[in-house]
Amino acid sequence: MPDPGIIVLGVSLVLVGLIAISSASIEYAQINYNSTSFHTKRHLIYMVVAGIASIAVYRIPLEFWEETGWIWLFAALGLLILVLIPGVGREVNGSQRWLPLGPFTLQPSEFAKLAMIVYLAGYMVRREHEVRHQWQGFLKPMAVLFAATLLLMVEPDFGATVIVAGSAFGMLFLAGVKLGHFLVVLAGALGALLVLVVSEPYRVKRLTAYTDPWADPYDTGFQLTQSLIAFGRGEWFGVGLGNSVQKLFYLPEAHTDFVFSIWAEETGFIGALTVILLYAALIGRVLWVGRAAQLANYPFGAYLCYGIALVFSGQAFVNMGVSSGLLPTKGLTLPFVSYGGTSLIICCVMLALVLRVDCQVRLSGGRS
Repeated sequence: MPDPGIIVLGVSLVLVGLIAISSASIEYAQINYNSTSFHTKRHLIYMVVAGIASIAVYRIPLEFWEETGWIWLFAALGLLILVLIPGVGREVNGSQRWLPLGPFTLQPSEFAKLAMIVYLAGYMVRREHEVRHQWQGFLKPMAVLFAATLLLMVEPDFGATVIVAGSAFGMLFLAGVKLGHFLVVLAGALGALLVLVVSEPYRVKRLTAYTDPWADPYDTGFQLTQSLIAFGRGEWFGVGLGNSVQKLFYLPEAHTDFVFSIWAEETGFIGALTVILLYAALIGRVLWVGRAAQLANYPFGAYLCYGIALVFSGQAFVNMGVSSGLLPTKGLTLPFVSYGGTSLIICCVMLALVLRVDCQVRLSGGRS
């Protein structure tokens, strides 16, 4: 039987997302699509697809994913190249990140996160000795990571680049690479990240606006100031579901990147803290399953869980950090909560993989 704790926590976050999106998108949907429930109905469809995909993935033995990790990686790289082809990828707000599929869209960067985790988990099992003791064992996955992040930056998708790179480095560190090797490559990666930030004027503007958003509240600091106003209006218990003022076109992307701000405005500190605790509990549970897999001598399942926990924690921290002014503004969805079909489906599939790891560890006698 699947772990009930993981299921309850995952479903709770998905339901929070449905409620938050239904409230945050009403006015936007009415103006742009002449239907207040447009995004709610589409999100319900995404939830059904995510549920079906999760059940299918849960039923597949993990050995299949371990053996085919390189196939998923090449598929992800192919999609990242395809989205950059003029006339194929869809451009929105200066970024070319989506592939149109009839009335819906696919975001390859979300699929790339999962593919990178599955590939690295398998690679670290096959090349365990090389990864831990030799330079080439560490540099080979770095070459693959460089290719993926380069394609992501061309879109550009700086947020996804940070999550993919951070999760990959975290997985390699947990796999036991030599500290000296790890620090040298990490320093190089951080240097490259700094170059990427200063090479684009809009990223520099975001960084300077983040340090003092009130210095230019109607231009570079607009999103952050409106988000902070939403947090302030929420106080302890919020203004009530559906009563947000900031979603009335004051806060751009209210149902996607800044849905947590609207949730905090309508449910207050208590509602925001509840969501944070749900994430903490879910991530802790995923790490616990990973540890159990490691103790049961099932390294692929362990690395898979660690990578998924890193994606969930990194993405949740960045999204909530951006909306609360802790981090510079960047486009990144809140796992399970933000509007976005590809993001929701991939997050649910990741959780299904964790449940599969837990199932196989139980069957092997690794857990009671």
